[in-house]
Parts: sequence; C-alpha cells; structure tokens
Amino acid sequence: MTDRLQRLAQFCVDTRFEDLPPALVAQATRHILDTFGAALAGAHSEVAIAARQALGDEVGHSRVWGTDLSASATQAALLNGIAAHALELDDTGGCDHSGAVVLPAVMAAVSLRDTALSGRELITAVVMGYEVGRRVLEACGGYSAHNGAGWHSTATCGVFGAAAACGRVLDLDAWQMGSALGLAGSFSGGLWAFIHDGSHSKKLHSGRAAEGGLLAARLARQGVTGPGQLFEEVWGGFLKTLAGSDAIPQALDENLGLVWKLARCSIKPYASCRGTHSAIDALGLLLEQLQVTADQVEDIQVSLCAFLDGMCGSRDIDSLAAAQMSLPYALAARLVHGHAGLDAYDRQCRETPRIASAMARIRLEVDPQLSEDGEPVVTLRTRDGRLASLCVEVPLGAPGNPLGDQALQEKFLSLATRVLPAERAGELLQQLWRLADMESVAVLDRWLQP
Repeated sequence: MTDRLQRLAQFCVDTRFEDLPPALVAQATRHILDTFGAALAGAHSEVAIAARQALGDEVGHSRVWGTDLSASATQAALLNGIAAHALELDDTGGCDHSGAVVLPAVMAAVSLRDTALSGRELITAVVMGYEVGRRVLEACGGYSAHNGAGWHSTATCGVFGAAAACGRVLDLDAWQMGSALGLAGSFSGGLWAFIHDGSHSKKLHSGRAAEGGLLAARLARQGVTGPGQLFEEVWGGFLKTLAGSDAIPQALDENLGLVWKLARCSIKPYASCRGTHSAIDALGLLLEQLQVTADQVEDIQVSLCAFLDGMCGSRDIDSLAAAQMSLPYALAARLVHGHAGLDAYDRQCRETPRIASAMARIRLEVDPQLSEDGEPVVTLRTRDGRLASLCVEVPLGAPGNPLGDQALQEKFLSLATRVLPAERAGELLQQLWRLADMESVAVLDRWLQP
C-alpha cells in the first residue's frame, strides 16, 4: 500500500470522537438530521417507489426508511440512498451529495454488527465519510474540473466516503481500510448524461455509491484486497484514469485532522440543484429592494459561468428531475410562487401560464470572465424602468450563511411528516438532536417507519 493511501486509511481508523472539534460534532448532527428528513420524504418519490418495486426483494434486517419494509444491508443502503437524493433536498459540498451516500451506508452497516453502535461512533463514522469523499473529489481537481469532465462526483467520489464510513462501523484495521478504499475505486462510476433529458439516473447515483461503499468494506473485512496503488500515477490508477492532468494527489492527505471537509458543506433550503441557490437568494433580495411583485418585473438577466450554464441552464421542466436542475425555473418559481421549496416543484405548480410567462422573461448569458466556481450575477428590470443587480456570494444554507436551528427543524418536520405521523416525526427530531448521547443508534429504526 502506498504512503498516501496508507495515511488516509490510518487516519480513518485512528480518529476518535474526542478528536472532533465540538463545532464539527454539532454540524455533523445537523447534517444527519437533515439527511434523514430528505430521505423520509424521498421514500415516496416516483423513483424510490420504482426502485423498491424493482429491487426490494431481498429479505433482511435493515430498515428501508419511511416504509414498513426491511431488506438486506446492501439493498437498504441502495434504496435509502436513492430516497435521500430523490427530491434534491439533501446536503451538498462534500462528494458532492455526501449525506445521501454516507448515512444510508452507515446505517445499513450498523445492522451487520454484533454489538451496539453509539451515537458518538455514528457521528465519527459519518465525519470520516464526508472527509474521504471530499478529499477524493479535490484530488480529482475539484468539483468544476471533475464534474465538468462528465463524471458525477456524488457517485464517483461518494463511494470512497461510504467505504470509509462503513469501515469504521465494521471495525476495519488500517490494512483492511486501505483495501476497502481500493475496492471502492473499482466500484466508482456515474455520468452527467441525465442532464440532457431529466432522466432518473442522477437519483440512483447516491444509492449505488452507498451500496458500493458498504460492499467494499464488507469484502475488505473478509480479506478481499484492493489495489494498493489506487491513487498513484500508474496505468489504471484512479486519478490518472478519471482526472488526468487535473489531478491534485496531495489533496488526499494534506492537513488531515486540521481541515475538516464536513465544515465546508451546505444544507439546502431549496428543492433544487445547489447551483441555483445563489440566484434564488439574489432575486428575493432584489424584489425586496425594489419593492415589486412578479407582474411588475419586465425581465431578469443572469450572467453566469459556462459550467453553471451547462449544468443548470436548461428550460426543460417536464419532469421533476429536469425542473430541479433548471435555473430559469428556480427563478420563475421564486418569482411566481414566492419560494423554491418542494411544493413549488409539483407538476401543477410548474405548468401554469404565470410560470410560462415568467420563464419567457428570464435570460441567461454566459460571462467568460466569471470563474467556474463563482456565483451568478442577477439583474432585475422593472416595468417602470428601474434596474438593479446583485451577486450573492454566500447563499443561504452555506457554512458562512447557515440555516438556523429553527429553520432546520421546520424543514425536517415538513419533510418527515409527508411519511410519518406528526407525533412520531417530532419524537425522531428530538432523538436526533440527542444523537451524541445515544447508546445505540439501532433504536432509531422504530421512528423511521410509518
């Protein structure tokens, strides 16, 4: 095993709950809570229901959240991962969608243990998952480079995070952990081809990464070996194959234990691709600043980078998946419905004359001067000739502009109560806030079924 892979594996094995800064523990708890909410609501989405019908035939002891079903551990990781990402309400900024990958994998791994897993151990495993998934993405050159090449990093990099997190839960030693990460490299995959027609494949990527990471850890525990030169500059190496000249291999182990990757992650306030959030915030602020309603807006122009235009520039809103990737629709929803929450993406809300009129007044313009990691500039012109522009560099939900606890609770309850009775959703919320004091996280299963 090469030095870089060995250091990463050793870090995953050696890190203890006591090594985590209190602020990081608090943030991890918030992200776990948020992911459970997104997954519960997503359990009744079209794609999650179809996946259960197609795949939910393996009997086991792992809970399929938001249902009365149990499945094998790998099947549960897959199905819960799909549900967590199904409605675009899960967190971002990790692998990218780390919560929807890591938490389903970890909770499935819990069912394979002979002993209880405490809340502190769960939090530590989740932090390791976010850490490794993000580090692999940064080693690929970062989000814009890797995803811009056509790879969907939630799948390609997320599988490493799931393997690391499951390795913690299954008590792998450093050699086994290295093998789990090596095996995860062979299970990696996922393309952005869904962007052209709003297909469901994006929603499957989180589940497949969760399933692959759990499988890698289980195999490594039984002595199945993974390549020790996974990240090296060799033929067949992960970075050489998927990143090429964009690779930054030192990102894998640079500042381990000093810079925590979970700390850079965002919790979504809107039911759309994270790339749309800054513009949604900017439009809301401009409407407030100019004191105008939707009918008083002449047009809206968005100056954005080519990467964001390619990712979110589509006007296809025929399917939910397509609409959630559309920046024009996100702005039209904010303008017409006053918000970009999940309800604004219902078909009856998408297919209205007012939405069609609003989208016709929204223009996107690629600015070659903008960084591929930069946020767009939104310019609003009123019917009486007033003009104002704004760029929101730190959108709501980002670490520098976080959702407050009250807003987070409201989001959770609005999602969880789509599946659970209000009383049970409230009890689950209280349990999750006390996660660090929980002796066995297996008890959460009782609140995750309707």
